[in-house]
Parts: sequence; structure tokens; C-alpha cells
Amino acid sequence: MSARPWSRRLFPSWPLSLTVTAFWLLMSDSFSLGQLLLGAMLGVAVPLFAARLDREFARIGSLRSVPKMLCVAAWDIVRSNVVVALQVLGPEKRIHPGFIWVPLDIANIHGIAALTSMITLTPGTVSAALSDDRKYLLVHVLHLDDAETVIRQIKTRYEAPLMEIFP
Repeated sequence: MSARPWSRRLFPSWPLSLTVTAFWLLMSDSFSLGQLLLGAMLGVAVPLFAARLDREFARIGSLRSVPKMLCVAAWDIVRSNVVVALQVLGPEKRIHPGFIWVPLDIANIHGIAALTSMITLTPGTVSAALSDDRKYLLVHVLHLDDAETVIRQIKTRYEAPLMEIFP
């Protein structure tokens, strides 16, 4: 078995290196030599670190629950925007923030990532941490009256459909 050439070790993915460099130049809105060099350094560093990540590919199960889940998430985002605006801008501040640990039944890392994203996208909630064993998710809630109700809503509205999508 031959060793990989130095160019392949330094640039595990030429397309990714070029893409990162191009995006850096576009985001910096400058095509100066300094920005080009910084973009090239990022173009080398990002693929090197990305190549070392443990790649766990997504297993997709049933997609039947996707439309309903997306509608539920969209409704929750709109509704939560109104609720948070009233809580923050209302005549009396009715904010009782708190952290809760949500026990997770979903084991697929892609499903967990989707769950944390959906929680964070919903105003008034933020996914704060995932336990090392991936069994609990720490969620910050802007207005926490009943932790069990929030946990039940997260599990039924988001986690259950995601478990069908990511078995």
C-alpha cells in the first residue's frame, strides 16, 4: 500500500479548498493580496480539519412526516415570534427564563442536529448543550412555567417525526 502523495495530504479536497477561498474573497468584499492569502490559508485549513471528522452518513427512513413537521415548525416559529414580542415589549415583563434537560430517544446524530436546529430556530428557545452520551439536550427557555410541558412539546412536535425521518 503506497502512502498518499504530499499534495493529497495537504489538499484532501481541491474543490472544497477553492470553494472556501472563493467564499472568503466574496465575504470579505476585497480581492487584495492579503485577503487572497488569508482565503488560501483557510482553503487549506478547513479541508484538513474536515477530513479528520468522523463521517457518519445520514440514514433516511420515511419521509411521510416531513411536510407535517415543516408546517408545525413554521407555525411554531410564527407563533413564538408573536409570543416573545409580547413578552419582551409588553407592558409588564413576563419573562421567567430557565434551563431544562430534555431526555432524547433519538440516537441518529443527524436527527439530533435537526432537532437542535429546530429548537434554536423557534424564538424563545435555544439548544445550549448535548450530553456526552447524546442522551440529554440542554435547552434554554425564555419563559419557563412548566418544564414537563416544554419537554412533552419538544418530544411530540419535533423529536417523534424526526425519529421517523432519521431512524
